[in-house]
Amino acid sequence: MPPPPAGSVATSPTRIWVALGVVYLVWGSTYLAIRIVVDTLPPFSSAAVRFLVAGGLLAAVTAAGGQWRDQPIGLPQWRAATIVGGALLLGGNGAVMWAARRVPSGVAALLVAMLPLWVALLDRLVFGRRLARRAVLGLGLGFAGVALLLGRREGGGVDPLGAVACLGASASWAAGSLYARTAPLPRRPLVATSMEMLAGGTLLGLVGATAGELGALRPDGFSTASMLALGYLIVFGSLVAFSSFVWLLHNAPLPLVATYAYVNPVVAVLLGWAILGEPLTLRLLAAGAVVVTAVVLIASAVPPAPHDDDTAGRTRG
Repeated sequence: MPPPPAGSVATSPTRIWVALGVVYLVWGSTYLAIRIVVDTLPPFSSAAVRFLVAGGLLAAVTAAGGQWRDQPIGLPQWRAATIVGGALLLGGNGAVMWAARRVPSGVAALLVAMLPLWVALLDRLVFGRRLARRAVLGLGLGFAGVALLLGRREGGGVDPLGAVACLGASASWAAGSLYARTAPLPRRPLVATSMEMLAGGTLLGLVGATAGELGALRPDGFSTASMLALGYLIVFGSLVAFSSFVWLLHNAPLPLVATYAYVNPVVAVLLGWAILGEPLTLRLLAAGAVVVTAVVLIASAVPPAPHDDDTAGRTRG
């Protein structure tokens, strides 16, 4: 999690800032869109549609560009893509979709922003990587921020089940990202991502069917806002912003690209307040400041591992 330094120094600063602005605003707004989607659409089934459509479009574009022909793609690659897609999209995005009916979109964004903390913690526990002092301080601050955010519900805390689901989603994203570092995935990131979307979307569909979502579908109850929000997630969240992010990986410096991890939750909180009327309490502001500070400390202290350039963007889908 954050991506490695970019290689190009001749890229126009204007193009870099436009691409970064897309990542800031679009990925920051996905939490708002998710909340609108699940207002009338089932969480797992709508997420399945999102990633199956986006993955299919991405696969078609990359296939047309010949990106599938110059590398082996067989059972090992599909197995790895299914594991990564299951961790990132089912365990990650699916859990956020489910939690979106229980916690405000801004709160969900702050809890999911714990991703770098989970990556650092798993890196230490599973791979034995030593953590810098700033990273240790960031871990402590991050979990203190979560404790402040939760608190007692009568004192402004959030729904515990929804919060646990968001934290679990963040941990699942972290585990999937760490596995993807050494998994036998295709070399081209867009090809691997399309496979992960297709596999993860299929798993989401199976979970939705098992949960009885298909039998409970009432298309006449789907609101226009929910349908438009789902389209926004497919086109902008999963394709436009992701393509901008992949371009930034190769054209912008690491410290600048890494700022998306700090800006996205701020954008999500402000949009939830401005559009959905979600409360902007002192507790939320204080907890958000602590969590974002923790993310800054972790991201600046933990060096990127090999192949992070191929996996960082997939945490968003």
